[in-house]
Amino acid sequence: MHHDPGTMLIKAADDKQPQIDALEALLTRPDVDAATRTQIDRELKTIRAGARGEREAAYEIDFHYAKHPNRVVIHDLRLEVDGRVAQIDHLIIDRLLTIWVCESKHFAEGVGVNDHGEWVRYWGGRPTGIPSPIEQNRKHIAVLRDAFDQRLVQLPKRLGVAIKPDFRSLILVSAGARISRPRSKAAAAAAGLDEVIKVDQLKTLLDRDSEATRLRDVARFVGSDAIQRIGRELVALHRPAAFDWAAPFGLPAEPPQSPPTEQPATRVGRVCESCGAPVSYGVARYSEAHPERFGGRVLCMPCQKTVAS
Repeated sequence: MHHDPGTMLIKAADDKQPQIDALEALLTRPDVDAATRTQIDRELKTIRAGARGEREAAYEIDFHYAKHPNRVVIHDLRLEVDGRVAQIDHLIIDRLLTIWVCESKHFAEGVGVNDHGEWVRYWGGRPTGIPSPIEQNRKHIAVLRDAFDQRLVQLPKRLGVAIKPDFRSLILVSAGARISRPRSKAAAAAAGLDEVIKVDQLKTLLDRDSEATRLRDVARFVGSDAIQRIGRELVALHRPAAFDWAAPFGLPAEPPQSPPTEQPATRVGRVCESCGAPVSYGVARYSEAHPERFGGRVLCMPCQKTVAS
């Protein structure tokens, strides 16, 4: 993408509408039964909710950091390294080489986490188990770390030694969502719930952490040009996913073609191009099969006889 030098936003989110359009097109197919239709509807709701969560988080991030001189922003980065894939919702890189890896979630009715780190989301007032976004984000960080370790992205050096980035995980939950956490602070800490914040708390957390890190690791400071270069090199590794939405639902890529049905010979569908009388499909087909005889026109039987005579 073209990079405006006046902004620290290196990449915006990819458009999710083509995915939504593809799923909506599946719903119109005649070979989709009721059970599959329910699954497609559920997937559509998930994608739409995810897109809302990403937009909400992207707005908050861009509002504070899209033009911030000390931070670089990347949205919707998909990396493939050694067969492992990371789909990262948001990255924020600061001049201390702290890389915030953010997973955004839109939970309209809220989420809950128990003492064992098990997650549920509330849908229609009922809890439903979901994979842990914390564990999901740790996998993203593992792939991102590999990209740096394999020197797919060049790190700045100080005294000839590369400055290693400090990866941080954040789960950004919708500002209006309820988060039910374990009562025990020890259990919450063990489950990694200090990584889970509401999206409107992001700036406060980053500013507080940046100040603490600055006092502790002043030697890690790099220039704005260095983090912009890192951002551009990461975006150069972006590999958008190719979606085949029919396959996960057990559907062929194209709907089966219905065999053409024979029209009754008496059914009227055309009119004579000479006298305007109704013409059956059979008579019309006969006219079209003999263009040299009828001048390429569709004629009723009396007019065909007249021309033939």
